[in-house]
Amino acid sequence: GGEAEKTTTTGEDGFSPIASSRRVCHLTTHTHTHTHVRTYKNPERDSHHIMGYLLSVGYHVIPVNPFLAKEGDTVWEKQVYATLQDIPEPIDMVDIFRRSDQAGGVVDEAIAIGAKCVWLQEGVVDEEAAQRALEAGLLVAMDTCPYVEIPRLGLEGPIRSMTP
Repeated sequence: GGEAEKTTTTGEDGFSPIASSRRVCHLTTHTHTHTHVRTYKNPERDSHHIMGYLLSVGYHVIPVNPFLAKEGDTVWEKQVYATLQDIPEPIDMVDIFRRSDQAGGVVDEAIAIGAKCVWLQEGVVDEEAAQRALEAGLLVAMDTCPYVEIPRLGLEGPIRSMTP
């Protein structure tokens, strides 16, 4: 398999601003605190499995699901929050497990909280929302998955700081 671009627009570095291998590599190594919007407790759901994987390779992952938060639930022993705004710490990446027609609202929330990047999972495509995020200074990955990309690119998780 080649490294097919998901869009034809190119940035100043010659790579697509959305989902190039170089961009995905940067996103996965230079972010540590991720939120998973619409994480589920059900181990059969992709969001549950991917959250477990990201935790296992060293990311700090915060689940977001208003229904689970209302019940005071946890996923992978992590407190679930109802919205991105409820999370009491800075967020690097917002990983979006919503349908394409619902992703734009989550992207706007990510912009509002000052996230560094948004990641729209495989099958989740919203070009207008991606453009809003780029214009707001966020990095964007779309229609791809960190569970696939991290091993494909030979990465081991986030870069660790050299200071305590």
